[in-house]
Amino acid sequence: MRALPVGDRALLVEVSSGDAAQALHAELLRRRAEGSLCVREIVPAARTVLLDGVDDPACLAAALTSWRIPPLPVRAEAAVEIPVRYDGPDLADVAALWGVPEAEVPAIHAAAGFRVAFCGFAPGFGYLTGLPARYDVPRRATPRTSVPAGSVALAGPYTGVYPRSSPGGWQLIGTTDAALWDPARVPAALLAPGTRVRFVPVRQA
Repeated sequence: MRALPVGDRALLVEVSSGDAAQALHAELLRRRAEGSLCVREIVPAARTVLLDGVDDPACLAAALTSWRIPPLPVRAEAAVEIPVRYDGPDLADVAALWGVPEAEVPAIHAAAGFRVAFCGFAPGFGYLTGLPARYDVPRRATPRTSVPAGSVALAGPYTGVYPRSSPGGWQLIGTTDAALWDPARVPAALLAPGTRVRFVPVRQA
């Protein structure tokens, strides 16, 4: 673990893996909730966690080295269910990469329990982990100039859902009508770091 100063009142904490970043994020939230950590913002990413609004960054950086970070806790709340039509244009390519028949891709994907590791790229876009490492897939060699809103996609170890139409290079395996970002809703984002997610196949007519 390495803590780097960012300006006068922030730290960027680097860790060795995505799992370590998620565990650190959970521990930071726990300590803030119990009152032993005073920090305004805690923002996880792939292998870092940004702490903003820290009164004494140097003191916290030194203290972090002695912390014991427990394994990522299992959250008790129900998972957010996202209905999916597994009709994406890259379904056959993903099946080939996985070495399975195309018809098996929906069952494999929907059987996994996902967790939002971090958010970014666009408002409402969550990077979800949960598929075993053998199902990692590369991004497309040629990104699309426009990916439809609601597209369920894979890249590397992550699953994501495009909250709005945008360019993108992920492998598209399905579509959903779920609103990932709704400014009229509180909170506007359907998914937040740490949220558990399940994808539910929708039978196509």
